[in-house]
Amino acid sequence: MTDANDDKVTHFGYQQVPWQEKQQRVAGVFRSVAAKYDVMNDLISLGSHRILKRMTIELAGVRPGQRVLDLAGGTGDLAIKFSRLAGETGQVVLADINDAMLAVGRDRLYDAGCGHNTQVAQVNGECLPFADNSFHCVTIAFGLRNITDKDAALRSMLRVLKPGGRLLVLEFSQPVNKPFAKLYDLYSFAVWPRLGKLVVNDADSYQYLAESIRMHPDQDTLQGMMDEAGFVRTEYFNMIGGVVALHRGFKA
Repeated sequence: MTDANDDKVTHFGYQQVPWQEKQQRVAGVFRSVAAKYDVMNDLISLGSHRILKRMTIELAGVRPGQRVLDLAGGTGDLAIKFSRLAGETGQVVLADINDAMLAVGRDRLYDAGCGHNTQVAQVNGECLPFADNSFHCVTIAFGLRNITDKDAALRSMLRVLKPGGRLLVLEFSQPVNKPFAKLYDLYSFAVWPRLGKLVVNDADSYQYLAESIRMHPDQDTLQGMMDEAGFVRTEYFNMIGGVVALHRGFKA
C-alpha cells in the first residue's frame, strides 16, 4: 500500500522536494547548527529574538499550576521562562523533532534549575502524542515554517489544548513596508549565509533559512489557516515591521 503523500512535493527553501523528504532535510539543518544555535540567533537578529520571545511569554499569560507545551522548543529559551511561571504545581514540556536540538535544550533546562517541573519529548508536530485537552498553552517559536503539513500540525495543537487554552505562533513573516522589505532581503540573503559559514561552517543552512521565510504563509494567510483548523478569536501582532509576526488563537 502506498502513502497518500508519496507522489506529493513540497518546498525546502526554494527547492521542490518529495513530501516525505522535507522532514529529513530540515533535521539535517538543525543537527548542523544545534551547538551554536543561540549564538547565531543573536547574530542574525541583532539580539532582537530575545525581545520577541519575551513578548510571546507575556501574551501567553501562563499562571502557576498550568501545563505548557513548547513545540520546536529547541534550546529551551521559552521553556525555561515558562517553568518559572508554571511553578511547582505546573508542568512544561519542551518538545522538538530534532534530537540534537533537544539535547542542548535538556542540558539548558537542568542548568537553569528547571528539572523539577519540565519534561523533554521528541515529537512530530503533525501528530502530537499527547492526550486531548492536555495543555493550557501551546507555543511554537520559529518552527512552524519547517513543518511539512502545517494544517495537520495546527489541528494537532488544537486537539491537545484544553477548552479556553491558547496557541501562540511566533514566526518570520512578511514586512509590510516595501522599501524596508528590500533592505531585509539584502541583509538576510547576503549576510546570514556568510555568518553561517564563519560561525558554524555551514552557509547552506542559513541560505535555507532565508529561503524558507519567503515560502512561509504571510500574516493573513496563517491567520486563515488557524481559523480553518478550528481556533477562535485569532489575531496577530506585527513585530519589526512585519519581519516577524506573533499569531494567537484560542480553543473554544
